[in-house]
Amino acid sequence: MNSAELLIEALPYIRKFHGSKIVIKCGGHAAINDETIDSIVKDLILLRYVGIQPVLVHGGGPEISRVMEKMGIKPKIVNGLRVTDEKTMEVARMVLIGDVGAKIVSKISSHGGKAIGLSGKDGKLFTACKKESQKVTIEGVEKNIDLGYVGEIEKVDPEMIEIVSERGYIPVISPIAIDDQGNSLNVNADTVAGEVASNIEARKIIMMTNVDGILRDREEDKSLISKLSIEEAQKLLNDGTVKRGMIPKTKASIKAVRSGVKKAHIINAERPHSLILELFTDEGVGTMITES
Repeated sequence: MNSAELLIEALPYIRKFHGSKIVIKCGGHAAINDETIDSIVKDLILLRYVGIQPVLVHGGGPEISRVMEKMGIKPKIVNGLRVTDEKTMEVARMVLIGDVGAKIVSKISSHGGKAIGLSGKDGKLFTACKKESQKVTIEGVEKNIDLGYVGEIEKVDPEMIEIVSERGYIPVISPIAIDDQGNSLNVNADTVAGEVASNIEARKIIMMTNVDGILRDREEDKSLISKLSIEEAQKLLNDGTVKRGMIPKTKASIKAVRSGVKKAHIINAERPHSLILELFTDEGVGTMITES
């Protein structure tokens, strides 16, 4: 497809989504890759110019793990969630807010856009409570693992996002929450994106990761599932087809659609301009999850 054909195909989608809020979650692998984040940032600015209000939620897992290992702290992941003791919490806050978030805001500015970095602590954007222990099976024995300073969102106050968006800025949100005693909690970025999308009446939520979407076979790229109902997606969770880091992405997508978000998408951030291709073309490039 040439450029003119692509623009003509995009036109009805641009018209349809004009004025809508769209939440985009950028995974940690994408957030630390200069080429990938450049592509995402350019797409975000384009969305803003055509009248769409993008809200970016970012992760930073690989960078957190890299810094922890450099400090002699061994990362531990349970059911796709990082076990977070006090030292890990400090690293997560430093990396997510002070490094990854600031880098994305700077990138947006360098490409002619306007952005503001936020976390759950800003204006109590989202508050959380400590997440319950997780049951895991280790060598055939079921154990309860305390995740430490890992949060589960209790409330989202969208006022800060609305103010920022209405003034032409792209909110760039780090997944650090605050509890009712003022403690910082690390919240899975997929979960944050889903909760934010549900509470700002977003039209779509888009999960950007390092695979093409939900695959029937993790070893076969051509097994991509282009479209799923929430019931079909839940079945793939239940039967183990969806594994590891895709679990929180799929769960957050299902919950967002059940909460009123029209569609959820899981796409590959490493494919250049996958965000625009998923939103503005008939075929799309990832997995779309709908109510039915």
